[in-house]
Amino acid sequence: MKQTLQVLNQLEAEGVLGRYAIGGAMGATFFVEPLLTYDLDIFVLLPETASGLLSLEPLYTALRQRGYVEEAEFIHIEGVPVQFLPAYNALLEEALEQAVDVPYEEVTTRVLRAEHLFAICLQTGRSKDRDRVRLLADEAPLDHDYLQAILKKHHLLEQWQKWTV
Repeated sequence: MKQTLQVLNQLEAEGVLGRYAIGGAMGATFFVEPLLTYDLDIFVLLPETASGLLSLEPLYTALRQRGYVEEAEFIHIEGVPVQFLPAYNALLEEALEQAVDVPYEEVTTRVLRAEHLFAICLQTGRSKDRDRVRLLADEAPLDHDYLQAILKKHHLLEQWQKWTV
């Protein structure tokens, strides 16, 4: 994964993609016991196109030019299937803005804070997200005041209350 992160850092430096951060199950493993996952979820801010629409195409074109291959919703970068997920709402934009720099095998990368991972799981609402919320609540070093502020701001307190009944 070290080489994958180096490629992502290079793409960010070149402006092919905006700020990025690791999320999903891989992001959670920076805070809790490792989770089984197939891919690396990369949340990303994309540069705006001339039309004002967001598109993954310039990113995929740059990766294809480097020899990386697409498969379904992934692109394999240095042997790691990567799924790029554009920040499509205020919660994800905030999560990217607040993501923290972490070292990974001598490469600096960014990971979404545990509190944002928690909130994103609540917002997404799948059964695997519910399991991830429980794991984060039990094991992650959560700042509970910060988490409550996020849940309130993004109207997720009611969802959290439903899941804790």
